Amino acid sequence: MTNEGPTLHDGSACTKHLATMEQSLILLESGGKEIDHAVVNRLLQATRAMRAVASQCQLAQVRHLAQRTERALAPLGAGRETPAPERVTALLRAIDTLRAMIDDPDSGDAAELAEVMRALDRRPRPAGWRFRALLVEDDFTGRLLLQTFLSRYGDCHLAVNGREAVAAFRAALEKDQPYDLICMDIMMPEMDGGDAVRAIRALEEERGILPDRGAKIVMTTAVNDLKEVMRCFHRLCDEYLVKPIDLAQLLGYLKEYELVAQS
Repeated sequence: MTNEGPTLHDGSACTKHLATMEQSLILLESGGKEIDHAVVNRLLQATRAMRAVASQCQLAQVRHLAQRTERALAPLGAGRETPAPERVTALLRAIDTLRAMIDDPDSGDAAELAEVMRALDRRPRPAGWRFRALLVEDDFTGRLLLQTFLSRYGDCHLAVNGREAVAAFRAALEKDQPYDLICMDIMMPEMDGGDAVRAIRALEEERGILPDRGAKIVMTTAVNDLKEVMRCFHRLCDEYLVKPIDLAQLLGYLKEYELVAQS
């Protein structure tokens, strides 16, 4: 008789892990601003165990959602975040989705699952929070336009070429003050925007910054630079804007990235 390995219905391990996660979240929410670290640890352990079971059973979607749930819980474990009501709601919704996927692995709705994951990835911002932006542009007029517009919403630093941009990004990481947004021109002296973006993403990777947690990078380009943009667009930058820059479109990206509030 062959051993087919574990399945999600072997015993009640998954049900117990999910129940522990749910109960722990409710306890955290009812505790107010004081974080009970014993409860947090129990929650994290249950989430990791849930992910391990899903990996054993080779259910990629369940494992992926459990992994995203664990990542969303990381700030609680590090004591950097109190469980805001909207955060608890997103986590409880993820638990409900995991439970449904375990009951029927083929029942998952792709659009609903994507929305659950987006809700998990949303990072609560403290009151008065302003994003940190690095504006990389060798043209004075272009720098002034971006700085004037973006300064309404965040704190802007300037660089005139790719080499300066990489140095500024490295220094910000070393101070634990990473940039949330980078507007990167393509054609610049000393180091062009494409090489600078590759170096910036390499720095993030060295420090273990996950791709969806890194800086949002918007490439700014003249029309004849589009081929270079597309070479690195899918893996390295998030959006691109063709000059002259449409500020309304840029603001739309900021809202989509949740760097500014939806109006």
